[in-house]
Amino acid sequence: MNSASPRVNSPAPQRFSVVVVGAGPAGLTVGTILRAAGVDCLLLETGTREFIERRPRAGVIEEWAVRGLERRGLARNLLERAQAHTECEFRFGGERYRFEYTGLTGRHHFIYPQQFLVTDLVREYADVRGGEIRFGVRDVRLHGLEAGRPSVSYVCSDTGERRFVDADFIAGCDGARGVSRAALPSDRVRVARHDYGVGWLALLAQAPPSADCVVFGMHPRGFAGHMARGPEVTRYYLQCPPGDDPENWPHDRVWAELRERLGAVGAPPLKEGRLIERRVLDMHGYVVEPMAHGRLFLAGDAAHLTAPIAAKGLNLALHDAFLLGDGLVAHLTKGDDTGLSGYSATCLARVWDYQEFSEWLAEMYHGTASGDPFRAGAALARLRRLFDSPVAATAFAEQYLGARTSG
Repeated sequence: MNSASPRVNSPAPQRFSVVVVGAGPAGLTVGTILRAAGVDCLLLETGTREFIERRPRAGVIEEWAVRGLERRGLARNLLERAQAHTECEFRFGGERYRFEYTGLTGRHHFIYPQQFLVTDLVREYADVRGGEIRFGVRDVRLHGLEAGRPSVSYVCSDTGERRFVDADFIAGCDGARGVSRAALPSDRVRVARHDYGVGWLALLAQAPPSADCVVFGMHPRGFAGHMARGPEVTRYYLQCPPGDDPENWPHDRVWAELRERLGAVGAPPLKEGRLIERRVLDMHGYVVEPMAHGRLFLAGDAAHLTAPIAAKGLNLALHDAFLLGDGLVAHLTKGDDTGLSGYSATCLARVWDYQEFSEWLAEMYHGTASGDPFRAGAALARLRRLFDSPVAATAFAEQYLGARTSG
């Protein structure tokens, strides 16, 4: 919240040019960009370093985003270890259809688990570039946003004291449940929301991938997805009712549904293994407009949530971070406000493009299981068009790869 709490009995405040709230991919990328330019900044993170470096999340990174990291000296490990994917596979009607998107666009996806990227960024920010980061902080609050002299306070996990930090700018990168989005005055922002009406059971299996690419299964029983996360770990998704209980999905039921929904003529059998994660994601999204208020700038899921339907969330977070980090550096080192003044509008153009694609893709994924013959027929028509029309295939590939806009 935007609190005006007094600093009674608190230690004298420190001061940094930028306080970054949240040490996910967006916050860490902003921080490393600032440190590379010699800007003093502080990162605040509620989790421990061990927690954020092990938390499994997304793994599909678009090529423009990798090149953006590379230009900023942040992609060495990624480029050495990531897999490059050039095609995906759709399965529907009991058949397999390979879709070679690199041949259509010249671009490809990188597969690199988000926790690996976070580990790389923490090391670069804190260990290599000497950036200050405080883990395990509690009860973070934002102050003075309306007055134009912002500060952040938090409770230190070691001492239990509330500490204040003054800043020229605050970068709110603390996700969908963080304090940054909640600090925006409700009469100054619009939050557009969309509920897809379905859930996905997100699974991590301690098993090698069962295919050499991402696989999407459209089946009357529901959508299923297969995504490699390493040589011995595979991410799977199963469409389920929103709000479903993961306990309704024991080991045998999960693998039976995956075999059914991903089954197709000539498909190799699934390589089964122990399920090390089961959680239900309700498919929904939102967009906050504008993504800035005074000296507070939002980035990543604090500003917009994109359902994992099109694997866009991590990529949008990096896009925000590049623009915000570069804009802050330009202002603080050169007095150039161009990047910050155009930040929200520039970010939102890509955000809405990706939201629209996710909505389009959701209907293709879920239409066959909707129980509505019209929606099912339209979904199959969309699928077939990808393999009947080179124009439709190229347009899809460009959106799938984020290739229509630069990084």
